[in-house]
Amino acid sequence: MDEMTTSSAALDDDGTREPADGTGEPADPAAAAPVGRDRTIRGAALLATLIALPITLLVALLAFTKLTPATPAAAPTPSATTARVQSTDPVQMAAPALAARPATVCRALLSQLPTSIRDLAQRPVTAGPEQNAAYGDPALTVACGGTEPTFPSTDEVWTVNRVCWHLAEEAEATVLTTVDRETLIAVRVPRSYEQPLQWVSPISSTIVASVPSGGAIPSGCQR
Repeated sequence: MDEMTTSSAALDDDGTREPADGTGEPADPAAAAPVGRDRTIRGAALLATLIALPITLLVALLAFTKLTPATPAAAPTPSATTARVQSTDPVQMAAPALAARPATVCRALLSQLPTSIRDLAQRPVTAGPEQNAAYGDPALTVACGGTEPTFPSTDEVWTVNRVCWHLAEEAEATVLTTVDRETLIAVRVPRSYEQPLQWVSPISSTIVASVPSGGAIPSGCQR
């Protein structure tokens, strides 16, 4: 056959085939780019973003921390049990002469009394340290020995830590005396110390350990 099939592309002067539109470039540049190279570029860009993001956040956090003024320290909270300011001078107390047995019992009691009662520190006394003790300012006093109190049988008595006490009110203090021990112990609690029965709780524990029970125990103390 004399006729030849014509091509949609012509040859350049250098013999290469060019597109029919004569532009010399592929109609779709994206289609001409290698697929593998495109994926590599996109993966590298994603990795760079993942690396840069935490660094950016860290720099921003450091800058914010540097610019933010330091928070002032909180003021200390006052202690609910602030120690009392108290004198250490000797407390004026009488020291009546005691018979042999009460003197022995009182020495045993005084040797075992605590060095403080709640927040009241022990203080020296002017007389009879073998039978007297004092704590705090104003002074709470403990006197061992003496005359048994007399009071109406209708008066209330109070048992604190297995020790029975009679309570008498005075102008400046509450006086508690034991009524179930062979040797009397009297505790004088100043008015400024509220709830006087609570103050004799540690003293009661020492009395149980050192002073035997005895005497005419009121019916209200019977256990």
